[in-house]
Amino acid sequence: MQVNTAAQDSFYSLVVEDGADPWVYKHTDGYYYFTKTTGNNITIWKSERLSTIGSGRSCMIQPEGCNLWAPELHYIAGAWYIYYARDDGDNANHRMYVLENRSPDPFAGSWEDKGQITDASNKWAIDGTVLQLNKQLYFLWSGWEGDENIRQNLYIAAMQNPWTIASPRVELARPTYAWETNHHPHVNEGPQLLIRNGQIHLVYSASGSWTDDYCLGLITASEASDLLNPASWTKQSQPIFQAGNGLYGPGHASFTVSPDGTEEWIVYHTAKHEGAGWKREIRMQRFSWHDDGTPKLGAPVAADQAMPLPSGEQALLRN
Repeated sequence: MQVNTAAQDSFYSLVVEDGADPWVYKHTDGYYYFTKTTGNNITIWKSERLSTIGSGRSCMIQPEGCNLWAPELHYIAGAWYIYYARDDGDNANHRMYVLENRSPDPFAGSWEDKGQITDASNKWAIDGTVLQLNKQLYFLWSGWEGDENIRQNLYIAAMQNPWTIASPRVELARPTYAWETNHHPHVNEGPQLLIRNGQIHLVYSASGSWTDDYCLGLITASEASDLLNPASWTKQSQPIFQAGNGLYGPGHASFTVSPDGTEEWIVYHTAKHEGAGWKREIRMQRFSWHDDGTPKLGAPVAADQAMPLPSGEQALLRN
């Protein structure tokens, strides 16, 4: 396993040796806030450096429930919110929940359980995230159409406030292509959002997270369109990020920028090795954009390939 022993001005893509479902948020205070699935708690790490997100100061939050999955930390209207999935020990009861902290510092203050966030259907739900656009909030997540674990679709709904859904859920996408349906159940999950030049890019994970075929797909809509209308969204027919360079099952991505804001980075998990199943590790690398305005993620950077530090980290090292 390649670990980060590169020269001081470079590092390797592997940044967290054990973990899945990474979420990274760069706040206005200059810090990166990182979390991942731990299973039995929610842990947040805080770091000035993107390349060391998993080794900064940490704090742990202990909500109720079991099987806590894919937490995300959002800053909305002057307060902090954690969105996460939990169940009671039975996966069929996985639903999305919200915690709120009104302290300016998420490592201070207290976290209030705002309860379950759901539309009227109250179906199985995981991987919730929030889109803030033109003073409107939208909730996006992965869920079941009914009550059986046959297929995970992607859904969107308008929000009344950061802990309340205000509209019926709308199906944005379901697994239909061969690369989305090569394992059972069929999976679209882990929605993440990039907004650029008037376009909303929904990057999602497809195929089984326990397989080497896990990958990223893309759905795009115009910022000016009705996001609650499925016809506003266009799904690409091919994955935009998949196994390569000796790395398997890349998925459940998060997106952020370098310390100086000049570079864009993707943070994602991969299988620890071919056939590793749910034994995963967290990596990061730079990405760019295609001429048509869609994200250009390339292939996973090989484990033994050193990369320049994120722009702006050199200055942090000298301080």
